[in-house]
Amino acid sequence: MSDVNLSLFDLFSIGIGPSSSHTVGPMKAALDFVQSLPSSAITKQLAIKVDLYGSLALTGEGHGTLKAIMLGLEGDSPEAVNVASIPKRLETIETKHQLNVNQTQRIEFNPQQAIVLHKDHALKEHPNGLTISAFLHGQCVQEMTYFSVGGGFIVTAEAMHSPQSPSLSCPPYPFDTAKELFALCNKHHITPAQLMLENEKTWRSEAEIHAQLDAIIHCMQSSIDHGLKTTGELPGGLAVKRRAAHMHTKLLEQGKPSPQHPDIMNWLNAYAMAVNEENAAGHKIVTAPTNGAAGIIPAVMRYLIDFYPESTQDTLKQYLLTAGAIAILYKKQASISGAEMGCQGEVGVACSMAAGALAAVLGGNLNQIENAAEIGMEHNLGLTCDPIAGLVQIPCIERNAMAAVKAVNAAQLALFESCQNKISLDSVIATMRATGEDMQSIYKETSLGGLAIHGGIHVSLPVNVPEC
Repeated sequence: MSDVNLSLFDLFSIGIGPSSSHTVGPMKAALDFVQSLPSSAITKQLAIKVDLYGSLALTGEGHGTLKAIMLGLEGDSPEAVNVASIPKRLETIETKHQLNVNQTQRIEFNPQQAIVLHKDHALKEHPNGLTISAFLHGQCVQEMTYFSVGGGFIVTAEAMHSPQSPSLSCPPYPFDTAKELFALCNKHHITPAQLMLENEKTWRSEAEIHAQLDAIIHCMQSSIDHGLKTTGELPGGLAVKRRAAHMHTKLLEQGKPSPQHPDIMNWLNAYAMAVNEENAAGHKIVTAPTNGAAGIIPAVMRYLIDFYPESTQDTLKQYLLTAGAIAILYKKQASISGAEMGCQGEVGVACSMAAGALAAVLGGNLNQIENAAEIGMEHNLGLTCDPIAGLVQIPCIERNAMAAVKAVNAAQLALFESCQNKISLDSVIATMRATGEDMQSIYKETSLGGLAIHGGIHVSLPVNVPEC
């Protein structure tokens, strides 16, 4: 990934739950496929087949992959889909076997036959692979293979096998490693947030940057607010009840969140769990940098808002810009895909991002920012991705709460130190990558090991359309 330029808004994007790699990525792939179909092919006689491989096949039913693909084939994008319309549209596809291709033509489509799960086969390029094929009168008119590589990013098989070229114009301060990032900050006497802002100006106006940052902040806080007041059971068959709203009520009995509140840690727990309960319900959240880890960055942001009254909207933007710089390091040097790295590549990365960003806005110097980010990952190394029943619920929701608390602690530990840290951020990223490569595939978003089989919970998921 080192020769690919990444924007902050590649790492933070508004979409729907429950999974960036299994929901957002496949939806984008399906949308790309139908938008690239020649208009002459979109007739009543069109037939579409989808083949899912590896982790997408193994946990796709629980992760909403089938739902996402059908919505993408109907012309929806993760950021623009009307969440309220989803249940009725999926019911139409399932019961009437009709799919509205790119909102232009209804065709016959039986998901039980048209979507094939190859649970015993993964494509060699990446664990998250899918092939979409279109046929007219029995003849294939278009076939494309995609890989969902984490964080909602998709890559076609053609691009995977072609020499990489920069996806965006070159920014003024390019960096691949933490060493390069902090050297640039030292040389130009700027913070990581200022560096990121200057880089973003390469691709969009400053007004557009601030507008997008405002939208991300608003969505993050809205997902917390909605999660803190919503009760009931999450979909999917595990009978997991929402807990954030009850926690919120109990915490308010001790007073509103403030620096004097006696139970700050549980506020962090409530914030993170609120977001990930929203994610598990398939509602709108911000991929940060994945959906499975979407609660950590917003929870620590809300911690800033509630427990540091001097925080302003600009503080929150600096926080996001710094977190984005750290995310780019992981994306370029390793991966943010749970199917490649395990949960250390999702929750671990988000914890590292939040820790470094919090240290930065609380006045930390470059050494302290790096140290906070390093601590955030160091104590997530080896974290497996083994969701029960393939649902982004157990242990995912609580895991976000644990990581949010850990991120704050990592930042506080770093801010107490004034000397150079012993282990560099680059070293811990390299360690995470090596650990992920050594990890058995049963612990990497396949639900074939760990808690997924030893958790004592068994549920039979439907083989057709998952619940919304």
